[in-house]
Amino acid sequence: MWKIHQRLSHEQAELIHDEVVLDHLQRERGRFKTVATSGKEVRVFLERGQPLLIGDVLRSHCGKNIAVIGALESVATASTDNWQQFSKACYHLGNRHTKLQVGECWLRITPDHVLEELVQKFGLSIRHEKAVFEPEPGAYVRRAANHSQHERVHGHHHH
Repeated sequence: MWKIHQRLSHEQAELIHDEVVLDHLQRERGRFKTVATSGKEVRVFLERGQPLLIGDVLRSHCGKNIAVIGALESVATASTDNWQQFSKACYHLGNRHTKLQVGECWLRITPDHVLEELVQKFGLSIRHEKAVFEPEPGAYVRRAANHSQHERVHGHHHH
């Protein structure tokens, strides 16, 4: 079993020994148990209030580096070619304190029929899929230094 008390950025890690695949809810927690892709048990004890980011590296008590990978999860992806409709949909979702991931004229939320109806009222089309969900962090949460590194680490491209 690996006990984790330290978080590194991907730039600080010289060698990756294993990976943990975490969904967005797991990445928000400071203390949890999981299993690495090798099958090794991992127990994480980090500061609360600073979600893990895809691409972060966890350092075990014995010096092993474990990369944080985003898990595929059920999401609703809404898109449009109309920037004004897109902006209004984002505004109204933000007013509801909805976790969302924002791309270029697309947004991603966890499936919720009420929120999906809301964005459809603004002319966005909805597609249900499995994807890595990276909601926008709060205003006071640290951000990744290099987003293109994130895309490479979690292995998918946005539409």
